[in-house]
Amino acid sequence: MLGKIPVEALQGVNFKVTRGDFVSILGPSGSGKSTLLNLIGALDKPTSGKLLIESIDLSTLNDNQLTEVRSKIGFVFQFFNLIPRFTAKANVELSMMINDTNKAERQKRVEQLLEMVGLKGRINHKPAELSGGQQQRVAIARALANNPRFLLLDEPTGNIDSKTAKEIMELIKRLNADGVTIIMVTHDQNIAKLAKRTVQVFDGKIAVDEVN
Repeated sequence: MLGKIPVEALQGVNFKVTRGDFVSILGPSGSGKSTLLNLIGALDKPTSGKLLIESIDLSTLNDNQLTEVRSKIGFVFQFFNLIPRFTAKANVELSMMINDTNKAERQKRVEQLLEMVGLKGRINHKPAELSGGQQQRVAIARALANNPRFLLLDEPTGNIDSKTAKEIMELIKRLNADGVTIIMVTHDQNIAKLAKRTVQVFDGKIAVDEVN
């Protein structure tokens, strides 16, 4: 279109993630890594090529089917995105309410998840009463609430101090050791090396795909 220059956020990207893997997507700002994460999470659609989750081509799905796919993906964001007026328990429980999980099952699972992420004593605290690291733990528990196929983490340590970041990464590694498939976007090389595999994105292309 006149006056506009088309921009290809990603070009010729091709890689596969297997069940139980822990992949870091590393790259500087503007490299295309967040776009790649949004595509994997079925938040965006590719203009060409195919994106398959468990052999299902997402381009063939209608909006309702895409919503169902998204409900089975756990998202963890850099800025937590917790509801300020809700307790930790209510923030985690909300995603299960949307999926019509019965009340008794919801409450049991919420308590199990918050204990798993080290927040057993903070279950009734609101986000403002929690540290940044604790808020991120709530966000991780919320992402796990509906037994997702895999977790997508967007700069999970980008908004917390280095000591807390180390604790969060230890938690993420434990989750992966327990069988959770994880895809994590980061700009930090030291954080990326904690994954089993690193995919480096530069100018919309995969520059490196290596085992750590």
